[in-house]
Amino acid sequence: MKKTVLILATLIITLSVFGQSEEPNTDEMKKELQDQKDDTTNIRFKKKTVKIYEDNGETQIFVKKHKKYDNDNDWDWFWDDEDDFTGSWSSFSMGLSNFVDKDFSISREPADQFMDLNTGKSWSMNVNFAQYSINFINEQFGLVTGLGLEWNYYRFDNNNSIQKNPTTGEIEMKDLAVEKPDWDIIESKMSTTFATLPILLEIHSSSSQNKGVVFAAGAIGGVKLGSNTKIVYKENDNKNKARIRDDYNISPFRYGVHARLGVGNWLVYGTYYFTPIFEKNKGPELYPISVGFALSFE
Repeated sequence: MKKTVLILATLIITLSVFGQSEEPNTDEMKKELQDQKDDTTNIRFKKKTVKIYEDNGETQIFVKKHKKYDNDNDWDWFWDDEDDFTGSWSSFSMGLSNFVDKDFSISREPADQFMDLNTGKSWSMNVNFAQYSINFINEQFGLVTGLGLEWNYYRFDNNNSIQKNPTTGEIEMKDLAVEKPDWDIIESKMSTTFATLPILLEIHSSSSQNKGVVFAAGAIGGVKLGSNTKIVYKENDNKNKARIRDDYNISPFRYGVHARLGVGNWLVYGTYYFTPIFEKNKGPELYPISVGFALSFE
C-alpha cells in the first residue's frame, strides 16, 4: 500500500506538470481513491485517467489520455510500465583473445615475437553482474550501463614467458629453454583481471526483451584488478606449476569499443581496446581484442 501511495503522489505531480492548462483537481483524485476498495484503482480527472492495478504483489500503472471526440473505449495509451526496456549487458560470455598492433595485424615484429599467442587456447571470460537500462523509445531503444569482470588468459605460442628487464624495467622475453633447461614446458600464459564499465546504445526489434534481434554498441572502460604469469611444466616426471603475481607494466586503466548482436538472450560480441596492454614505452605496443558468445541473464 505504501508503494501505491508513493506512486500516486508521483503521478499527481507528473500529470500536473504535463497538463497545467487543464488544472486537474487533486481533491477529486483523492476522493475517488478512497472510494475504491478492490485491487484496481481508477482515478479520472479532466481528460486523463490513471489506472493502478495490483496483482500478486506487483503494481502496474497505466495513464490514459482521452481523445477529444472519442468515446471512453477509444483512448490513446501514452505510457505504461508493463514492458520495461532491459539491456543485454547483464550476461556470461566466453571468447577468444589476442593482440593486434597499431595496423590491426596479429603478425609481430621480430623483437616482439615472444608475445605470439596460441589463439585457440587464449580465452576471455566475462561475468557482467550489474546493469542499469534507460528507455528512450518504445521499450526498444535505450542506453545501457553496468559493471562486470573480465578475465583474459593469453597462452604463449612459444616456450617462453615474460619478465621485467632489471635495468630498464621494460617487458622482455623470459627464455625458459635457457633459464629452466630441465623443465619440460606444457603451457605458459599471462592472465589479467579487469573490472569493466560499458556505456552502450541498444536497440531491440521487439518490445519483448527475450525475443527478436538485439544490437548494442558503444564505449567500454576497464580498471585492472590483477595480473600474473603461470607456467605448467614437468620435471623428473612430476607435474608442477610456477605462478608469479606482478603488475608486468600492464596498463591500470583502459578504454575501447564493444558491440554485441544476437537473437533473444544469445549473442555474439566483440571488444577492442584503444589502450595498449602495456604502459607506454614499457612493453610492446599491442592492443587487446576479443570475440565470443554471450548468454544474457535477462
